[in-house]
Amino acid sequence: MSKFFMLFLCFSIFYNLTFGQNYYVLNGVVVDENNEALAGALVVLHPSKKGAVTDELGKFTISELQADNYVIEISFIGYNTYTDSLEIISNQTFNAQLQVANLNLHEVIITDNYVEKRKKEESLNIEIVNDNYLKQNLGGSLMNSLERLPGVSTLDIGSGQSKPVIRGLGFNRVVVVENNIKHEAQQWGSDHGLEIDQYAVDNVEIIKGPSSLMYGSDAIGGVIDMKNRILPTKNSFGGAVNLTGKSNNDLLGTSLSLYGRKDWFFVNLRTTFIDYGDYKVPTDSVDIYSYRAALYKNHLRNTAGYEKNVHLNFGIIQNGFQSRFYVSSVNSKSGFFANAHGLEPRNVDTELHDKSSRDVNYPYHKVNHFKVINTTQYQWEKSKLEFDLGFQRNFRQERSQYVSHGYMPPVFPDTLDFDSDLEREFDKFVYSGNLKLYHQFSEKTKLVFGMNSEFQNNRIDGRGFIIPAYKQYTVGGFVFARHNFSLKSGIQLGLRYDYGNIKIVDYYDWFPSPVKENGNKPEEYLQRAESINRNFSNISWSVGYNFNPDNWSIKANVGKSFRMPIAKELAANGVNYHSFSYEVGDSELSPEISYQFDAGLEYHSKKLAIGATPFVNYFSNYTYLNPTAEHDRLYGNGNQVFYYTESEVIRYGGEIHAHYELLKNVQLGIIGEYVYSEQLSGEKKGFTLPFSPPASAIFNVKYQKRKLEFIKNAYFSFDYRITASQNNIVPPEEPTDGFQLINIGFGGDFSMGKQNVNISMQVQNLLNTKYFNHTSYYRLINVPEPGRNFIVNISIPFSGKFEHQ
Repeated sequence: MSKFFMLFLCFSIFYNLTFGQNYYVLNGVVVDENNEALAGALVVLHPSKKGAVTDELGKFTISELQADNYVIEISFIGYNTYTDSLEIISNQTFNAQLQVANLNLHEVIITDNYVEKRKKEESLNIEIVNDNYLKQNLGGSLMNSLERLPGVSTLDIGSGQSKPVIRGLGFNRVVVVENNIKHEAQQWGSDHGLEIDQYAVDNVEIIKGPSSLMYGSDAIGGVIDMKNRILPTKNSFGGAVNLTGKSNNDLLGTSLSLYGRKDWFFVNLRTTFIDYGDYKVPTDSVDIYSYRAALYKNHLRNTAGYEKNVHLNFGIIQNGFQSRFYVSSVNSKSGFFANAHGLEPRNVDTELHDKSSRDVNYPYHKVNHFKVINTTQYQWEKSKLEFDLGFQRNFRQERSQYVSHGYMPPVFPDTLDFDSDLEREFDKFVYSGNLKLYHQFSEKTKLVFGMNSEFQNNRIDGRGFIIPAYKQYTVGGFVFARHNFSLKSGIQLGLRYDYGNIKIVDYYDWFPSPVKENGNKPEEYLQRAESINRNFSNISWSVGYNFNPDNWSIKANVGKSFRMPIAKELAANGVNYHSFSYEVGDSELSPEISYQFDAGLEYHSKKLAIGATPFVNYFSNYTYLNPTAEHDRLYGNGNQVFYYTESEVIRYGGEIHAHYELLKNVQLGIIGEYVYSEQLSGEKKGFTLPFSPPASAIFNVKYQKRKLEFIKNAYFSFDYRITASQNNIVPPEEPTDGFQLINIGFGGDFSMGKQNVNISMQVQNLLNTKYFNHTSYYRLINVPEPGRNFIVNISIPFSGKFEHQ
């Protein structure tokens, strides 16, 4: 009986605590200095942590509040944060007027609470940008749009194909993450873009330095993490129309987004279409090795293309539970510069390629990247569980007119199961899963447990060969702890174990070649790749410290990371047409092991922000393509042979930034970066690494005003970029001269009746300067970077509210 009595007593106490209290509602309106509504302002009550976001009328509602004393905090980008004390003993109304903040001295960073918290807690150096930054710095691809950030550059081939480089490391050393799932395309190839729609990204976080602790192998150089953080408010609908034009390649693009949310369910839909022609360079000819190729009207022939993308995002949002689905299909087709892809430059049909600047003729590639992702979160009291699942298919074809090389038959046989013009085909299926458990042990200590797993199945087809088909499986688990000694300092500790297996399928030529044997010349189908089955495992660790006294931010991190070799490094055996090289893998390569120390020191006051982020990086066995004196004769091209090899490498460098508010609306700034690499062993001891970015700096003047006549959020930006010459090379690389560029940008928000319109304009390479980018693959054949380019982006948002039923 006593057990039943105690059970009854517990239920009674629980009922009184839960239902016996009165709950109240707080309503209010947030306006700016002109008493105009601020939509999207964040309102939070402390210590309850309950909050809301204001709607298009500036209104907010926070319900289920107990009688108590609170501190209300209201924040909005570009305005000073508003705080006040508040006693709630009944339903109340609270209105607030925010004041315009001084210029944001970190003009590339979102100035909301989330970002400030991330930067203070993260011991690695990070940059975070939003869609406004992307609009103001729109490039030929998402990576081009991020190039202005310190420590970030690109490996380019043409005006729309680019790959991220962080502090001189690229390809499979930088992980690209979209909505928590690692983006997997054919990132090993120099001409393979990322197949990501930059219009569909509203938040990008760049982590500089090894991040394999949380993301696994391949994050040895850093992470590009893209998220769609923005959620529609309840019972709302809307969207935006984006219109883009670029003069250099006559690009015309549009992206339409639609969204709606009814209580707990929301849906977003976006479609993007882009069409562009051959891009122009400030020269009338290029020197391709010993041959000078004339350019018709400065156009780089056959670099036109198009992009057609569809995105669907829907999900469920409830207290303590979220589940979102992302479905996307990114489709692109673009030509390869006809003088630089597998053809002798003098044999290019200029009459065909110069007929129209918008035609896409042979050679070209066509890619479809299909992706389905689900991210689910459960949250209760002090814990949160995140579960991510992803499926991707990257289907890529390279097509060109059949030309026999070496012992290929002069006439393509009709007995094969692929087309004569199918040069290469890659069909990659990827299945991914992540699991993370966050637990807040106390106000000062937080622990994260996680697992990542991925399976890849990459098939090949076509007449050409460079890498074999393969299957790859990876799995890893980690534990990560953060402890705050005080509000100003904290330490981070992490440990991870990874296991990986790769199975490579053997490959034989589809045509026979004569082989010398006892004076005879029998013909054989030569084996280009052997069957390989290798396992890899590793333990990674990281230790970091943050100290944030007053206006200072001090951080340091040291860690070990690794990267398992990819199929191309283990088993490549073919021609890379984009660099006129013959590449050969090494099946015995070891995984890369990296040790890195990162530091950050920053001072921030009302008018001045200045900081430096140095790093030192040591590789015990860095893998790269080593050029030799050999030349391929078997396949008829005579290309120089490159072997994948390992070398001990030391790297160091860093970034600096300084921003000063000269006048109320005028800011001066400088952003600089430097990377030095040196091989400490091997045949190229004393040399640097291929495609090492030169030192560079951007001097910036920016004017911005909340309201200028009829323009809101008006801005004007002037960039003067100085890039040093790069004489620190690896033969057969050539030194690249330094250059200076001027870029300008301007725009703002315009009101047309009740309709707001955002206009962002740029002029890139204002003086039409002829220069070469040392990290561009076209640098190998002396193709300069694009000339002057006028860019206009117009965004027309619209929104409304569903009527309450």
